[in-house]
Amino acid sequence: MGVVGWRVRSMVQHLGWNCRRGLSSAAVQSQLENVGFIGLGNMGAHMARNLVMAGYKVTVHDVNENTMKKFSDDGIPTKLSPLEVSKSSDVVITMLPSSAHVLDVYNGRNGLLANGGCLGPWLYIDSSTVDPQTSRKISMDISRCTLKEKKAYAEKPMMLDAPVSGGVPAAEAGKLTFMVGGSEEAYLAAKPLLLSMGKKTIYCGGAGNGSVAKICNNMAMAISMLGVSEAFALGQNLGIKASVLTDIFNCSSARCWSSDTYNPVPGVMMDVPSSRNYDGGFTSKLMTKDLDLAMASASGVGFNCPFGSQALEM
Repeated sequence: MGVVGWRVRSMVQHLGWNCRRGLSSAAVQSQLENVGFIGLGNMGAHMARNLVMAGYKVTVHDVNENTMKKFSDDGIPTKLSPLEVSKSSDVVITMLPSSAHVLDVYNGRNGLLANGGCLGPWLYIDSSTVDPQTSRKISMDISRCTLKEKKAYAEKPMMLDAPVSGGVPAAEAGKLTFMVGGSEEAYLAAKPLLLSMGKKTIYCGGAGNGSVAKICNNMAMAISMLGVSEAFALGQNLGIKASVLTDIFNCSSARCWSSDTYNPVPGVMMDVPSSRNYDGGFTSKLMTKDLDLAMASASGVGFNCPFGSQALEM
């Protein structure tokens, strides 16, 4: 395992695992206490607030000044750049719309790595949905850096790609699932932090594998959502109510997340985007982006995805 791995694993055992809302004071140790959060959109804003509720000292940044003001008004410290966030953080979490945004936040002017390769935070977690190549590039960039101060539990900065599943409702309720790529030691160290924002974490392997899991998951979801939506539309055109068809789907072979959790037909299921005029849901624009990532990654390894390609076209 090595000295670094042993130290991190010992730290995790010391912290304990019960780190959901109502985090005990014993579990919030200095190693994870100061968290920087960058990207306060529909998902990130809820994730950051759940960290505050869990007892972490959170500092935030976003390009949207109105969003920043909401956090500032609630007494949560805000910073004008990612670099400023990093100066007061042990751990930095990013939740951004695209690969380009991630690269800019990490490597751009006033970015997280703009301090000459000598870093304050010991752990970086990117929960954005990006291509695996971007995750691996950022991980490699961080591995070349050093820490301003050597820690008892880490000799070099570490990086995890940790995209999420569950959508906005799960982000708000603290019930996200994290798919995590990177070193297993860093994953174990980050697990209590992740579980203050989610209900489940899954270790996927080395750097970029969390992003691989995410784009594969979203490709499958896009395909299933198209199929479920088409079947509902056909059923209604043939005279059956969507609510009746939902009951049938959900106790039969058509059952899936798109039918039993995120039903696309208005009025069938409460508290989902289709029943609030599709407000606050996962947008078609973002799904197109994710399918683009999946198809580009498939092309990069010479793999043909006919259903994924058709879903992207639709």
